[in-house]
Amino acid sequence: MEVSAYYQQFERNVTIILDALAAGLDLRTTALATSLPLEVYVLCEVLNQGGTQYRLTTEGVGRLAEFQQQYMQHEDQTEATMRRLLEDKKAYMATPEGRVLLKEMLIRRLEYFNEAARQVNIMRTQQALGSPAQYKL
Repeated sequence: MEVSAYYQQFERNVTIILDALAAGLDLRTTALATSLPLEVYVLCEVLNQGGTQYRLTTEGVGRLAEFQQQYMQHEDQTEATMRRLLEDKKAYMATPEGRVLLKEMLIRRLEYFNEAARQVNIMRTQQALGSPAQYKL
C-alpha cells in the first residue's frame, strides 16, 4: 500500500481500533496493549514537530481515544500538517537514537495504525465466531 493510501485510511483505522475497544475487545494479552500507547505518543511528537499541539494525559490504550478527541477538534490543521510532513524531504526530528526524518516517522506511524486496525478486525472476527481464548488467565 502506498503512503497516500495509509494517509487516506488513517482516520478510519483509528475509528476501527476504538470501536473494537468500545465493543469490549481485550488487548491486554496482545502486543497492541504495549505498542498502541507508544505509537500514539510518537505520532503526537511527530505532529507537534510539524506545528500542531497535542497533549496526552492518559496512560495505556486510552491514549488513542484522547488523541482522537484532539484530532477531531483540530482535524484540518492536523491533516495539513501531515500533508506538509509527507511532502517535506528534509525535516528532521531529534530522537534518543539520533536524527530521523519526520516524513519517515510519520509514514511508519501511518503504517502501524493500518496494521493495528487489520489485527483488531481479525480479533473481532475471531471473537464473533466464538473462537476460544488463546491464553490462560
